[in-house]
Amino acid sequence: MSPVDPALLKDVFTSETPLRTTFRIRVNGQSVSIGTVGQAYRFITSLSAIEWMEFRALHDDALLSLQRAADNAMLTVQATNALRTLFVRAKLL
Repeated sequence: MSPVDPALLKDVFTSETPLRTTFRIRVNGQSVSIGTVGQAYRFITSLSAIEWMEFRALHDDALLSLQRAADNAMLTVQATNALRTLFVRAKLL
């Protein structure tokens, strides 16, 4: 993934742009609800790179899609689809 402007990352982390669906997943026995671009970005960046290693390309696609959706809300469909694909392949959904 290419370097990203730190100001853009702050915007992505704090983005309240709603996704097209709310994902409800269980991680380590805890229920997690992900409904915004910022929540999704924080979730998939909070886990270590080792945990996403098997799904590296899907993880990178999801990150890029979330960054774009934080900048342009019309891209939330693509971001939601990228997250769904990642979560299904990682057996979180």
